[in-house]
Amino acid sequence: MVTESGSSKRPMCPNCSKPAKICLCTRLNTPILENSVAVTILQHSLEMKHPLNSTRIASLGLRNLSVVSVSDVNFQARFVLDVNYPDSKTGSGHLVGNGKRKWDCVQGTILCNGWEESSDFVKFLERTGEKRPDIADSEVTFIIEKYGLIMQKKNSFDQILASGNDSEKGFGIIKYQRKKLDEKTDEYEEFQEFGIRIPPGSVLLFPSEKAVGIEEIEDFEVKNLIVLDGTWAKAKRMYNENPWLKLLPHLKLDLEKLSLYSEVRHQPKAGCLSTIESIVYALKALGEEDSEKLDGLLEVFKSMVGDQRRCKDERLSKVSVNSSQS
Repeated sequence: MVTESGSSKRPMCPNCSKPAKICLCTRLNTPILENSVAVTILQHSLEMKHPLNSTRIASLGLRNLSVVSVSDVNFQARFVLDVNYPDSKTGSGHLVGNGKRKWDCVQGTILCNGWEESSDFVKFLERTGEKRPDIADSEVTFIIEKYGLIMQKKNSFDQILASGNDSEKGFGIIKYQRKKLDEKTDEYEEFQEFGIRIPPGSVLLFPSEKAVGIEEIEDFEVKNLIVLDGTWAKAKRMYNENPWLKLLPHLKLDLEKLSLYSEVRHQPKAGCLSTIESIVYALKALGEEDSEKLDGLLEVFKSMVGDQRRCKDERLSKVSVNSSQS
């Protein structure tokens, strides 16, 4: 089914969120990949509508995928982390809240009906009728301000890790955004932005100082790859404003490749790849055997970049013609 979007009423594909005339869905020539390492994409909220956003390709081509929309903290955010969430040790589908976009649901791994219908995690953390066991030892609550400054917390990551519940066993995390109601007072409203289950064996693909190359992993079975989706500046801000990410092992890609993006989108330096390129190269390095399907995702991405390059050339051509006629 094709929908219409925007003031131009252009027909849009509901699956890939691209204009119907450049729909990506039919360009994937191989069946969906049953990736053995699950992928979780934390996508900056402003990245979703970018014409070159490549998460849409991952949504079309990877079976074991979850996409979580993450917004900047403009006032405050409160996080609740619990290592005793009972389902943190099972399953690869782990998004239990959020999901505002139609193409989040392409593979059926996202629960998109809002907290009222997908709130097991919230109910576990917030129910008042029954006391949770050892809650003081299992839960961390912390409040951050813009750019990740931690201003208040109950318990600490160190306490949780020292208690024997380490990040390798998985944990749950809820983020509550706070919006200031009046600049003259301290009043604010709070709403749940996302709730996710981080399964055991999760790693973050991010080139921090503590990141190691994939080939350096020892005695750790990677089961879930977490990727930040946004410009380099947005990705760094997401990392700083989500301190729970620091609990995870960090991996980096030791590549000097130029991104396929390079002709149409700024690349800070060689090795700064698009989200889909990063996922493909990481899955290959982690031992995903179906290289043909992974390469097929890159071909779709290459064609999407080509679409954007043609649009750019057409706009420049029109500007040139108009200038010569004036």
